[in-house]
Amino acid sequence: MNLPEMFGENVFNDSVQKETLPKEVYKALRETIEAGKQLDVSIAGAVAAAMKDWAVSKGATHYTHWFQPLTGLTAEKHDGFIEPDGDKVIMRLTGKSLIVGEPDASSFPSGGSRATYMARGYTAWDPTSPAFVKEGTLYIPTIFVSYTGETLDKKAPLLRSMNAIDKQAKRILKLFGIECRKVATTVGPEQEYFLIPEEEYERRKDLKLTGRTLFGAPASRGQELEDHYFGVIKPKIGEFMRDLDKELWSYGILSKTKHNEVAPAQHEMAPVFSTTNVAVDTNMLTMEIMKKVAKRHGLVCLLHEKPFRGINGSGKHNNWSMSTDTGLNLLDPGPNPETNSLFKLVLAAVIKAVDDYQGVLRASVASAGNDHRLGANEAPPAIISVYLGDQLGALVDSIVKGESYKASKKQEGSIGVPESPIFPKDATDRNRTSPFAFTGNKFEFRMLGSQANVADANICLNTIVADAFDKLATELESKKDLAKAVDEVVARELKAHYRIIFNEDGYGPEWEPEAIKRGLLNNKNTADAVPVFYEDKNVEVFVKQGVYTKAEAIARADIRLENYVKIINIEALTMIEMAKRDIIPSVSDFVAELCQNVASKKAVCENIPVNAEKGLIEKLAALNDKSSELVAKLEGDLAKINKEDFRPASQKMAHVIIPDMEELRAAVDEMETLTSADYWPYPTYYDLLYGVK
Repeated sequence: MNLPEMFGENVFNDSVQKETLPKEVYKALRETIEAGKQLDVSIAGAVAAAMKDWAVSKGATHYTHWFQPLTGLTAEKHDGFIEPDGDKVIMRLTGKSLIVGEPDASSFPSGGSRATYMARGYTAWDPTSPAFVKEGTLYIPTIFVSYTGETLDKKAPLLRSMNAIDKQAKRILKLFGIECRKVATTVGPEQEYFLIPEEEYERRKDLKLTGRTLFGAPASRGQELEDHYFGVIKPKIGEFMRDLDKELWSYGILSKTKHNEVAPAQHEMAPVFSTTNVAVDTNMLTMEIMKKVAKRHGLVCLLHEKPFRGINGSGKHNNWSMSTDTGLNLLDPGPNPETNSLFKLVLAAVIKAVDDYQGVLRASVASAGNDHRLGANEAPPAIISVYLGDQLGALVDSIVKGESYKASKKQEGSIGVPESPIFPKDATDRNRTSPFAFTGNKFEFRMLGSQANVADANICLNTIVADAFDKLATELESKKDLAKAVDEVVARELKAHYRIIFNEDGYGPEWEPEAIKRGLLNNKNTADAVPVFYEDKNVEVFVKQGVYTKAEAIARADIRLENYVKIINIEALTMIEMAKRDIIPSVSDFVAELCQNVASKKAVCENIPVNAEKGLIEKLAALNDKSSELVAKLEGDLAKINKEDFRPASQKMAHVIIPDMEELRAAVDEMETLTSADYWPYPTYYDLLYGVK
């Protein structure tokens, strides 16, 4: 494999565009992509023709406008290139077909912003994200809007948020005499996942319907030996990873790192960062490819945040930064951050944004699956806080306290033996318990769930930071003594938002009461987290920065709550079905066999000891009866909820149905530990987690 040659071979990327487009068309297209210049629609025909010819040379017969509706997934409708030409056909993609498509908008979530009886919607080409060929089809990344102009997807608001931060960051840079064509946010979303045997997956109704195990006693060995993390990769997993890398590279996806994660059967892929909207598109494609490649290897890739109880779930760390087209990273402190006024102002703005909008930032990552892992000593807590590390923490402390800053000396690492090389040490440690941690020249937002579309979190981040830039730039633009004014603003904002900074252990028992004392929010589940999105302040920030209209902002919150209600309802119904149709009858059959064994033994010898069997019979029979009662309770409580009225329904799901499910699971999981494997109807955690050889 010649990696440099095959990298991006399926992508209509810059080099292909340069080779296939007329010079003036290429130049105009690059101006749109690199400088944010409005697309010249007159070039669409030439781009479409070149794109079609290239795609056909790759074996494509169809094209699709690939978009990201509010389902959280991707969507596509395939049209052939063929057009009639007498009694023959020709292959054609017109400029109009490239620029706009018309899928039915009525069957996608809209949060009430689009009436279901009004069906027209439009997909519009996003030229900043490259098209690609996959499985005989040309995929054209697009936005999705309704006939009346409401955005019905995640890409359009993401592009708007990137435009907002570009506009406001340039105002900050202009204060310092720095000019640039564009400021773009970049993201490198790490992706965690589980791989389990396909044959075992097919026998688990809960995994197939919900993505997670609703029942399951823990295996006798979990992750307590900490030997799976960075451990030797099993041959079958290694084959999958090699195949995955090869396929990702062919789509120009910068898959860089692969390793075993903490939990058994858990793994991670980390890409090199790229421009945010491209990173979002490639991450959605990555998740799809992971599932398909796994299937080719007789595996199933699980992307649910918590597929197994008792071991770590999966997240998606969002490495977020801001850079100019000239290469200036706004989050790079440089060798002397204490004298870097631009960096200090940018840092103060980010801290201000995170504190002012901590609720909506938490809501942006809220989901039924993610609720299981946040705060579970495997992911950051549900409380938003900012970690700065020793160097920046000391700098901020000195500013807040009005003391002089003493820079720590650059240290070198060594284990103290002559054979060991001297290695440079970073200025600060890493804090895996922090939701929003500074990691050298970027912030790592660690709260995202593994199956999330990363657009949501980045729309929020871009918007709130743009808003902070807007406010600070407006204040500073009128100041004559800029240096003095910047110092004053930085000191004021860091003092005002000092409460959000926490450099200690987020898992420690003292943090939650301390956070409450500081006035920080602690919304532990989606039903409690999302309603902050309805608050006027949180709606207004999106409206002011041109990212959402008021209706669009509220629609996003409504859809998130509606989705939460639907997911918990599906999980509850699945639990009921598994318990009633499979588990309770199976345990009953096992108890009956035990009773028959006791009777047989007594028939042979009246004095034969049967205390073990009797004890097991009594315990299992009691648990089975209890499980039956708990199923009936869950069914009854579920029937009382009006799922259509999703705001109150979400509260019932969180505070009534989930506790019911937990109680039922506890009884069933205990029965699993007592029931013969010959009778238990589902693969166990051992089968699922240790089934790959």
